Amino acid sequence: MRKLVIYGGAFLLTVACAALVVVLLASTFLGQWARRDVELRSRLIFNSIHDSLNLALQSGAPGNVVGLFERVSQDDRMLAIGYCDASGSMRYLSKTMPKDFSCAEAERAQRQGPFTEDIDGRHIHVAVFPVTGAGGATGNLVLLHDLTYAQKRVARAETYLAIILGIIILVSGALATAVIVLSIGGWVRGLRQSIVNVQSGHDVERTMKTLGPLGEELRDVLRQMALSGNAIDGERVSWTTDTLRQVMTENLPGAEVLVVSNREPYIHNHAEDGVDLQIPASGLVSALEPVMRACGGTWIAHGSGDADRETVDKDDRLLVPPSDPSYTLRRVWLTDEEQDGYYYGLANEGLWPLCHIAFVQPNFRESDWQAYKTVNERFADAVAREAESDAPIVLIQDYHFGLLPRMVRERLPNATIITFWHIPWPNSETFGIFPWKEEIIDGLLGSSILGFHTQFHCNNFLETVDRFVESRIDREAASVTLRGEETFIRPYPISIEWPPAALARQAPVPDCRANVRRRLRLAPDVKLAVGIERFDYTKGIVDRMQAIDSFLANHPEWLGRFVFVQAAAPSRSKLPAYRHLQEEAERLTREVNAKYGTPDWQPIRLVVRHHGPDEVFELFRAADICLVSSLHDGMNLVAKEFIAARDDEEGVLILSNFAGAARELSEAIIGNPYDPHAMGEAIQRALDMPVAEQRERMRLMREQVSSRNVYRWAGRMLVNASQLRKRQHLLSLTESSEPGGYSI
Repeated sequence: MRKLVIYGGAFLLTVACAALVVVLLASTFLGQWARRDVELRSRLIFNSIHDSLNLALQSGAPGNVVGLFERVSQDDRMLAIGYCDASGSMRYLSKTMPKDFSCAEAERAQRQGPFTEDIDGRHIHVAVFPVTGAGGATGNLVLLHDLTYAQKRVARAETYLAIILGIIILVSGALATAVIVLSIGGWVRGLRQSIVNVQSGHDVERTMKTLGPLGEELRDVLRQMALSGNAIDGERVSWTTDTLRQVMTENLPGAEVLVVSNREPYIHNHAEDGVDLQIPASGLVSALEPVMRACGGTWIAHGSGDADRETVDKDDRLLVPPSDPSYTLRRVWLTDEEQDGYYYGLANEGLWPLCHIAFVQPNFRESDWQAYKTVNERFADAVAREAESDAPIVLIQDYHFGLLPRMVRERLPNATIITFWHIPWPNSETFGIFPWKEEIIDGLLGSSILGFHTQFHCNNFLETVDRFVESRIDREAASVTLRGEETFIRPYPISIEWPPAALARQAPVPDCRANVRRRLRLAPDVKLAVGIERFDYTKGIVDRMQAIDSFLANHPEWLGRFVFVQAAAPSRSKLPAYRHLQEEAERLTREVNAKYGTPDWQPIRLVVRHHGPDEVFELFRAADICLVSSLHDGMNLVAKEFIAARDDEEGVLILSNFAGAARELSEAIIGNPYDPHAMGEAIQRALDMPVAEQRERMRLMREQVSSRNVYRWAGRMLVNASQLRKRQHLLSLTESSEPGGYSI
């Protein structure tokens, strides 16, 4: 009880002191306000009579001047008005002019500005303004205001404030005693309700200022708010380039966007007839390129073409797309040794097989790791040079840049860094074999937001962090705090642009079918299945051919009436695993064709070359079946491109259950690519599927892909970035005294 009395007394003394300070400040404020008000009134009076006074003075008629002064001095707050000529004599004055006032005081006001003075027992405000008298001589108009009314107003305000503050002190004392006596449970419940107000957006500023002791809990609520309540409802909004631009304009006005990836969207190579422009066969490029066309900014990438240096300016930049430039491509140059170590070595012989768990043993070499670090540093320097502000939005793409987020954070501490890992993230036990796992995790946690395709991959990453890095993990908020910096872990399922640009250049579906069948020399009754990707052991190309073998063995009625076309672009052919894959695919094609084929019919057509977007979409539109049998894939955009190509709402998608797209496209026929028999039966089911069922399934999948397109993918990340930036100020108000604090 004694402590309660001490605490209560201290509280009341504090409130009393605060009340006294408020009264003094209020008195000072009211006095200053009254003086500014009189100065403004003086200026208004002078401006209103200036012309009339000049005419009266120049006319030489004293009655005109005095009459004007008497009319003006009738104002309740105006005490007197007079005119001092150039010699310093009071030549004209109103009847109310104090006897003790002379032009000497007017000269003082002229030198020092308006002032107040006690004259005849009254507090007088004196203001002087120059005017032109007779003969062009300059005199001074003197305006005197009686400030007695202001003194009375201040006295009344002080009385009212004293009464009100006295009541507040009494009420506060009672409330303080009540709060101390009440149980801590009730106190916490009341404050929790205030936090609910913050979360719902009611009285946010006032509530934050009253929550002092609960800064940690308030910070937790704000972290949840930062990414949970999107300003734009992605499910109901029609996401287009215009929508994405609107997101940028409304949520990130004037923000600078920088994209970093290994692969560039446009490659220049020498050809026989000059320089050839190539758009690479890359899911990353097909996803990001339309986003950059919508948002603008700078795309920083490795210049890999042998004619790339000849097409950039002195700063290694060029505007793209060539036909309609809308953003800048900044190329970074790497030596062959750096490319071998960073790209072919650590990234594609180490991280790629490790993350895909494709039963290809990863290779880890110290020299590759050193090259990986060197290249990440070089790209970090490029980002810092290209940034025109200290707080850009940096979108870092893929596993080639696991160290880059931390490096960019060190160079641009105020940047909003969103890193997207385009490939799967394995479980913690699998990732544990990576020799530099702590460094990669630390690098990625330099991000403001770290994105994966699926929630499953997000969970795997959090488990990996929990196992190998000392940090604070908030499972509910899905965030990791490392050395005082918080990184949010979020799923962003990537997609394609809608509608695809290539679709606008396509002929009607019947014409596409006729063109492809004529080119492939297919009979009218032959069913066509296609697979389109680059040569990569994660895509399941060989397993797909084994499924074709099983299908034909179990369903001989389709001999001569079924053809599978595999369009495969060469990729990473410098690596033995990729060369062996292509050799194995070619060998298996020969075996299956020899086993079942005839001089007029071969079941598998393997076309090894790069296919442009127009060729790809024509094949999709001509096909009866699209086979996507990835052994492990973060998403797989081929499946979504096939759906986008089928505006006739026909065709069947057979999709691996190990592709991230299977979590979205449940209306496809989902199969296990490691089971050739099951995949063969999936082909049989697709061939027997009625057209009505095909259309129902395709319609649902097209709705999914159209609504969850690449603009939504990018828009959700940018909206989240906007929310983080907007809440930075709010979080600073509740910043704890711990070193480092929170970065968002």
